[in-house]
Amino acid sequence: MYKHILVPVDLNEQGFADKAAQSAVWQARHSGAQLHLLTVLPGIHMSMVATYFPRDAANKMKQDVGQRLQAFAQQYLPEDIHYQLHVAEGKPYTTILEYAVKLKAELIIMPSHKRSRMDKVMLGSVASKVVENAPIPVLVIKPQG
Repeated sequence: MYKHILVPVDLNEQGFADKAAQSAVWQARHSGAQLHLLTVLPGIHMSMVATYFPRDAANKMKQDVGQRLQAFAQQYLPEDIHYQLHVAEGKPYTTILEYAVKLKAELIIMPSHKRSRMDKVMLGSVASKVVENAPIPVLVIKPQG
């Protein structure tokens, strides 16, 4: 059924990405798919932003985030699940969509953070933008309560 499942992980939202990971593990076990955990950093190489940081700051940040993503995977993915980790840079929803195509994913599983209606109107939600624009199915895991 699925060969590649993309799981965007927001490491800043403690305690909720694990729910998407649990669902992804279930899907992977039933389809034999490989999971691709992706975390997206803001565009730290943009010229305006880059001038405020030392040259090696971006690489150090990517390494740190990569280690945090590895720790997340070790905590929430069982040993029998095949996975790859990806740390990217850019606008979250466009980067998620780009990686879905790049990795030939057939499914995206991601959390939808509980936000007020005003937040959704003002800011939009990464999950809703992914759902609206994804060329493949998106399973959105909503918070309880």
